[in-house]
Amino acid sequence: MKTLIVLLGPTGVGKTDLSIRLAQRLGASIVSADSRQLYQGIEIGTAAPTAQQLAAVPHYFIGTHTLEQTYSAGQYELDALQVIDKLFAQSNYVVLTGGSMMYIDAVCNGMDDIPTVSDEVRAKVHHIYQTQGLATLQEMLKELDPNHYNKVDLCNYRRVMHAVEVCLEIGKPYSTLLSHTKKERPFRIVKIGLNRPRPELYERINQRVDIMIADGLEEEAHRVYPYKHNNSLNTVGFKEWFDFWDGKTESKERVVELIKQNSRHYAKRQLTWFNRDTTITWFHPADEAAITAFIGNLPE
Repeated sequence: MKTLIVLLGPTGVGKTDLSIRLAQRLGASIVSADSRQLYQGIEIGTAAPTAQQLAAVPHYFIGTHTLEQTYSAGQYELDALQVIDKLFAQSNYVVLTGGSMMYIDAVCNGMDDIPTVSDEVRAKVHHIYQTQGLATLQEMLKELDPNHYNKVDLCNYRRVMHAVEVCLEIGKPYSTLLSHTKKERPFRIVKIGLNRPRPELYERINQRVDIMIADGLEEEAHRVYPYKHNNSLNTVGFKEWFDFWDGKTESKERVVELIKQNSRHYAKRQLTWFNRDTTITWFHPADEAAITAFIGNLPE
């Protein structure tokens, strides 16, 4: 049976190394579900697979887009399904791995068809955000779509902006487009979650940030600073450096502290999202034998 192995988990848990070993064992390729690793030039800050890791197993959606390109979970659904279909012609298994919740949902469950927002509407909403702040957009959303207002993360300004943009574009509530109907896929989906005890996970995250700093994260962030307004760089590890150069953070030491703190917060949000999914079977990354046995015991 054609089987998509979805290896997911919070940032820093250890997905990359394990995904490569599993793919090698299964004779499979790896499809990345990381919304930032698909961009070129930010390999350190996104902990992208190394050249050696990329050479070990065929990877897809790593370094495929420039920082200026916009890319959505909806587009990823279409592109990833095309790649997965081709890969199933070569093997019974494909490994999908990453921590981008929306990308994983897009492949496993499907996205609703959200219309493209015109440049005019996007510019208008962006201007409101820049001149009047998030609170004004929150009030606009409350008036335009009270149903979505009560569900969306109101602190996530991009989510709020997008919902307002769509409301203005289509002339009706954004929530009317959200069917939440799961799409059927012509292959089996098996979700394997990786997690560690919280102190262990947080220590790994802190150590990984230290390694990124040693590997040249500051230089990488400075190199892409001219592109800071692009959505591709609206991510932990870069925003903190941009704020420092914009005079919003007092020292480089504080930048490193904030990257660690925000990475830990992101991991917590990822786990909150994933824990809603009862179809995930969870393992400690060190339990590789148990994970392999679990896959081996799947019905044919």
